[in-house]
Amino acid sequence: MSSSWADSFPWSEYIEAAQALEDSHPTLARDSQPFSALASGKYSFSKNEGESTLFRKVQDAFPKHVENIIRQIRVKQYSIRTERAYLGWFIRFVNFNKMRDPVVLNEADIVHYLEHLVLNRKVSASTQSQALNGLVFFYKQVLKREFSSNFKYIRSKKPKRLPVVLTRPELLSLFNHIDNKTYLLMANLLYGCGLRLMECVRLRVLDVDFGYQQILVRQAKGNKDRVVPIPSKILERLKQQVESTKELHNGDLAENLGSVYLPDALARKYPNAEKEFRWQYIFPSSQISTDPRSGKLRRHHIHENGLQKYIKRSSEKAEINKKVNCHSLRHSFATHLLESGSDIRTVQELLGHADVSTTMIYTHVLNKPGVTVTSPLDMLEV
Repeated sequence: MSSSWADSFPWSEYIEAAQALEDSHPTLARDSQPFSALASGKYSFSKNEGESTLFRKVQDAFPKHVENIIRQIRVKQYSIRTERAYLGWFIRFVNFNKMRDPVVLNEADIVHYLEHLVLNRKVSASTQSQALNGLVFFYKQVLKREFSSNFKYIRSKKPKRLPVVLTRPELLSLFNHIDNKTYLLMANLLYGCGLRLMECVRLRVLDVDFGYQQILVRQAKGNKDRVVPIPSKILERLKQQVESTKELHNGDLAENLGSVYLPDALARKYPNAEKEFRWQYIFPSSQISTDPRSGKLRRHHIHENGLQKYIKRSSEKAEINKKVNCHSLRHSFATHLLESGSDIRTVQELLGHADVSTTMIYTHVLNKPGVTVTSPLDMLEV
């Protein structure tokens, strides 16, 4: 026998928000897996079983190469995603060359592989560049081999794509169609602060400074911190969210739970910090889950997939005929600031861009090429 309320209850949203973080999730994987995981065969490389099998095959054939790649990446403190990307291109390169030792391969073999990616695999320019970066890293950092000035290859043509930007009326319509309070607040933060998706879901209580009305975004892209202002319109709602998180945390503590994931370095330095309120995620998951690494029962942050799907569904309900996703809100933040007369250097700092040339892409709206030209169709006399 089913209850009438069950038909209208948003079950899919609840399930998405309650997803546990898997071992390979970027938040947990920011702590690099120990080298012992390589020897035990428990190194989490990819969800793709085919790629994982190939990785184990290459690892068995060239264990020192694999270990040295990981070692050099971690010495330079690159992200876990970079680690997996570079390892991925290394194993594909070795497999392409029929499992020959990369030591005996030369620049011509690398060129052949890069051109194969473009001519046969039809990869994009960014994918080809990532493959090149991974192989150059191996030869330069692991084998200490320099490339000659004659190193040339066919480059995939890089398309010039402009960011998807929503108008202010479209944003208002989008927000009006988000009827989940938590997701609405998160969407407001993405647009109001220019946050990236993972920066938003990883926010902790101590990152929010209500006194100075600002958020400290920690370990963002490029492992950099930055400060962004909190919009006045969502200040009270953000305070309410923090209070709700506190009530939830106190309830967890009462049941002898309440610990949160901390990176290994912080966990060792502050062994009791994992149960302190200030370290809790502002947007916690609706359920307790088992940490795939430590085995501890913890409340992780909300899974980003839920917000991504909700934004997409809400844009469809609002009948916005653009490809809307979470990053579109960040694009809109930057564009609207520039439209309002903000200095591009200020926008660069707020976005956390290392180079102002990256921020310059948002000036396309200001230039409005061709908009001021009257079409000859409009000049025809009826």
